[in-house]
Amino acid sequence: MVYKKIVLFILLQGALLVGVLGAPVVAALELGDRVDNFRLMDHIGGSSELHYYADVKAVAIMAHTSRCEQVARNAQVLQALQTGLADNDLHVMAINSDLLDRRDDILTANAASALQTPILMDTTQIVGESLGLTKAAEVLVIDPDGWRLVYRGEMIGAQKVIEKLAGVETSNPAGAQRLAASSSGASNCTIDYPELADRSKHANISYAETIAPMLAENCVSCHREGGIGPWAMSDYNMVRGFAPMIREVVRTQRMPPWHADPHVGRFSNNRSLSDEEIRTLVHWIEAGAPRGDGTDLLAAMKRYWPQWVMGEPDVIIDIPPEQVPATGVVDYKYKMVQNPMSEDAWVKAVEIIPGDRAVLHHVITTFGELETEGRRAGRLKRGTGGGLGGYVPGDEGDLFPAKTGVLLPANATIEFQMHYTTAGRATTDASQIGLYLHKDKPEHELKSLILLNPRINIPAGADNHSDMAQRVIDRDIMVYSLLPHAHYRGKASEFVAHYPDGREEKLLSVPRYDFNWQTTYTLEQPKRLPAGTRIVHRTWWDNSVRNPANPDASRSVPWGEQSFDEMLFGAIRYRELDTVAAIGPTVGED
Repeated sequence: MVYKKIVLFILLQGALLVGVLGAPVVAALELGDRVDNFRLMDHIGGSSELHYYADVKAVAIMAHTSRCEQVARNAQVLQALQTGLADNDLHVMAINSDLLDRRDDILTANAASALQTPILMDTTQIVGESLGLTKAAEVLVIDPDGWRLVYRGEMIGAQKVIEKLAGVETSNPAGAQRLAASSSGASNCTIDYPELADRSKHANISYAETIAPMLAENCVSCHREGGIGPWAMSDYNMVRGFAPMIREVVRTQRMPPWHADPHVGRFSNNRSLSDEEIRTLVHWIEAGAPRGDGTDLLAAMKRYWPQWVMGEPDVIIDIPPEQVPATGVVDYKYKMVQNPMSEDAWVKAVEIIPGDRAVLHHVITTFGELETEGRRAGRLKRGTGGGLGGYVPGDEGDLFPAKTGVLLPANATIEFQMHYTTAGRATTDASQIGLYLHKDKPEHELKSLILLNPRINIPAGADNHSDMAQRVIDRDIMVYSLLPHAHYRGKASEFVAHYPDGREEKLLSVPRYDFNWQTTYTLEQPKRLPAGTRIVHRTWWDNSVRNPANPDASRSVPWGEQSFDEMLFGAIRYRELDTVAAIGPTVGED
């Protein structure tokens, strides 16, 4: 009953936000209006979110295009102004919604104008549309206390408003007034928004033919009864009720949960929406989420969701249960199970079914010989086995690459590293692992390369600290997938290959790491790395008070298994292209 009341409240609130009889959610942004949150990638591969800067006194947003000379002059004024103010007085954003510009164009133009501010690339135009950034070099000033728009116009007026919010009479260093004067006057650099002229047509976007199929293909696998999504996309009424929330999580890039830079590599498990899909979905919501004609695909779906996504496994192993308390910190639990198979087997896929998704954060499954003496008694002997993958939030089974497998010896002990986080209620987790087996030996043995650095130390308050681990391979290998791992303070991550001939290639860039989604990025085409390649895995952390997930910004953070500590850990799945061991020592590893 409580759940039904909560859903009814959300539906009613959503109906009010969507508007009566299809009235649009978003009108032209006027002075005094609240500015909705957004997140955008920038031209150098970073990522920024508006509401991250809630502690500054003013946020200035300038409309950008690479072809407008006025942009460079205004940017210099904003940079001079920011330099003259205290650190938390002003944050400057430049947003490029020009569909004619590309990241490479911005890099060239940025160097020519000596513009230091990263340019946020609004490739869908949904942010520029909502802010009304139709004239390049125009400046918007936002008061983060309530996120209200307090100014829109030319640079000189913006400067006065910024200084007023900052509480200073003048903050410009010498020469800034001259720059401000040179930037006065309206810019003739218009930015074209093709969809603005067709805004009236957005009410004709078909829920039945366009929106429902899009949601069914990209969202329903999680947003269903029994899925990991917090609510089920069961029909139009549920989608309409949650429409404002959908718009918000799409604008802030929280959904769909895909965090790789689209300009680096191609991945077969890409969960992102295309720019066109994002535009269509947001425009439909902003038009009032109209129902229109046609069958409701979501309501009509009678899809059967099996317990095992890949079908019934060949072998099912019960992981010993764990009593998880309602509150507190639970140390990692290590569960040991003897391989129930009497013969060696080649594993081709693994799936773990959580007993309680609310408390099970991750499982790492390894196998080998059991240590009987010393401080590691009861754990696996190092270097005696291999890995069988694991479970992380959002995981739906792990099918190994074609023609590969992992050899599981009959006498092996299987170790399950279980990471639990309390959820406000006591519970028992009784998870299971399913193994899918090859009938015959596959062509290639699948292996894992680990890059870690247990010597990390993240200074208190640091908002962009980084460190790295690296390995040099001494035989050719074929790489299938890459997995970056950090904890609450994880901000960004990347893998870079440094080839023997001096070339560098970024294999994966994750500009917005999210601890809640431990994604393995599977290459669309396996990548051959020659012997002598140095693989560098780098992670950035945000240990500042601005990070809402940070448990304690006043603490210098070391390596540790618990989430309140940190990790620099990367895993690469590969196969050797010959029979010789391919891995050299990792930096920072004993």
